[in-house]
Amino acid sequence: MKNASKALAEEYLRLGGRRIAVIDDNLASSRDWCGDPPEAARFWAEHIASLSDRDRRDVETFLPSINDEKDEPASKSAKSSVD
Repeated sequence: MKNASKALAEEYLRLGGRRIAVIDDNLASSRDWCGDPPEAARFWAEHIASLSDRDRRDVETFLPSINDEKDEPASKSAKSSVD
């Protein structure tokens, strides 16, 4: 069974969406620092922004996260020092 929240997040990202998930103390939100392409912005407004707070947070948990370690400089240098 495919998760509806995951499917919404995947479609938003496929359209070029650039929002980043911010998960702090198990509370999810998203930030739009770079701005979305028009098609992704329209999809967000029509399909995600109109969801209940809980359902929108569920979608946000499937977005790339600001907390992802793979993009942290410290994790890159730690990996190269291990190699």
